[in-house]
Amino acid sequence: MQKILLFILCTAFVMAACKKVEPGFLSDQMRYKDNVIYCKRGLSLQQSDRINTDESTPPVTFKLLNLRDKATGKAAPQSFFDDYEVLVFKDGESFNVETDTSVEQLNKKREIQKLKPMYFNENSGQFVFNKASLNLPLGDYLFDIASQNIHGSHTFTSFGQISVVEPTLDDIFTIEDNVSNAFNVNSVATPMRNPKMTLTKVSDEGARVILKLVDKNGSPFNPKAGEIIKRGDRPVFENYARFHPIITTDTAMICDFELAPFPLTRYNDGATDWNHLMYYRIPSQFVKVDNMEANAFSVNPRFAFVVKLEGTYIVEIKFLDAVRVH
Repeated sequence: MQKILLFILCTAFVMAACKKVEPGFLSDQMRYKDNVIYCKRGLSLQQSDRINTDESTPPVTFKLLNLRDKATGKAAPQSFFDDYEVLVFKDGESFNVETDTSVEQLNKKREIQKLKPMYFNENSGQFVFNKASLNLPLGDYLFDIASQNIHGSHTFTSFGQISVVEPTLDDIFTIEDNVSNAFNVNSVATPMRNPKMTLTKVSDEGARVILKLVDKNGSPFNPKAGEIIKRGDRPVFENYARFHPIITTDTAMICDFELAPFPLTRYNDGATDWNHLMYYRIPSQFVKVDNMEANAFSVNPRFAFVVKLEGTYIVEIKFLDAVRVH
């Protein structure tokens, strides 16, 4: 009996030793951090998360399969795969705020390239969208994924969803800085309430920011009459886009910035890196700050923002504790 048991154990051991061991590991639990990937039409660069491979043996590669309309199940429109003309900077070229002071100089650095609105990175599983995404139809689209490594391959059905949406104002507009101080004749600063900064889209046409500084009642200060002035050598509108002269009206300063984002780059004067900061002053004769002596304090706002998509916009800086004197 002992010999029989020994024979069975030895046979099992030999069979186990001879059994082929498959190399590597390929998980069937791969995923995105969020399986809904948003494409906000027209923004210059959007990139999804990588696929989490759940410790699968690298390298893992991916194939995008069967992109389809979620509502109908039909194949996604050809516009996802067509090429579109997009004006981009040439390889090795970039915007220089000091030297690129005209549209002609800017265009020497740019060229029209044919781009697909969506690219799928087969090494990371990331989706990348560019300005050509403006041509994609709004809607929700499901897709399948095939993964592969040394272990083998696996297909995931309805692995994720692409939702093509219009960008919101929050997607288009970022506030980076927004404060204001009241200065007396001795240049002593008294903090004011932070102004309220808002963006209003006027149209999809052009590339224009209409900047308005208004008092707490909504009355706009008049830059044409000297109610808004520069603060010494600190940066203002025109330090970030010099393609066209700044237009001043009775209610606003207007900058035609030509291409998004605006500002396109940080401003560095050689001594200070100002990032995107802008500084202005409302002289004391044109403003009364709450709980402060009239004609004794100027208002000195400092702000920074980024507009990420071409179009015509109103950017309003509203002082919550100051009234225009006129």
